[in-house]
Amino acid sequence: MKLGFVTCVQLGLSCMEAIYDAGGKLQVAITLKDEKAKSKSGRVFLDKFCQSKSIELVKIDHINDDNVIDVIKKYDLDWLFIIGWSQIAKKRLLDTPKLGVLGMHPTLLPKGRGRASIPWAIIKGLDETGVTLFKLDEGVDTGAILSQHKIPLNDSTTSTELYQLVSDAHSNLMKSIIPNILSGNVNLQEQDNAAATVWEGRTPKDGEIDLKDSIVNAERLVRATTKPYPGAFVMREGKKYIIWKAQVVKKYTDGLCLEFKDGFLECLEWEVE
Repeated sequence: MKLGFVTCVQLGLSCMEAIYDAGGKLQVAITLKDEKAKSKSGRVFLDKFCQSKSIELVKIDHINDDNVIDVIKKYDLDWLFIIGWSQIAKKRLLDTPKLGVLGMHPTLLPKGRGRASIPWAIIKGLDETGVTLFKLDEGVDTGAILSQHKIPLNDSTTSTELYQLVSDAHSNLMKSIIPNILSGNVNLQEQDNAAATVWEGRTPKDGEIDLKDSIVNAERLVRATTKPYPGAFVMREGKKYIIWKAQVVKKYTDGLCLEFKDGFLECLEWEVE
């Protein structure tokens, strides 16, 4: 089974390492040219890893360029992984590998299609989330599912913790599925569109705490938007107070404490922007 991989971030590199840990190998790796997306969160360079494994590394401008199609055909790839990549692959690219293109999404599809998966899982108060390995199609997170890895959540889980759990789940899922992929024992399960939900993208301004809302929602928002995200915040006298950690308390406390109709939120870690 001939495999290729597309990534430019640490999450993808960890999955590449997991493939080798599980006894697989890659024919080729594709990444962005060195001068592109230098400030992208998690941006990494694959040269060292590819050299250590004798993998040809191809650096590109865009995933849909003709030279990418040529590379897939050159190596006669069965599957191409695209993980940690913001450019949308078009149908021509998706149809080029013999068996298709595989990606991962950090929810238990079909729930949570779309964006901002980690913050939304906490904001919505879910008791579990996860990572889904699926076959990419022209829709948004709509392709057939190969496998899923579940992640339990509780009422203290923060986005910092969940970000790491999601990262670990990517690697664990890759390790578990590679033997099946190599043997051709892949069972694709179509998604139940009737059960699908779509989560919208979020911006930093969505982190503003509504003092007229419930304290439960405010506390979740703090946990959901803490690092590596921009943080929940309140405005006071023209100043922006970014809150990284908080807890629900029964009475007003010294320092930065927010009053809601149903309780108080004591801010434990915060800064003024």
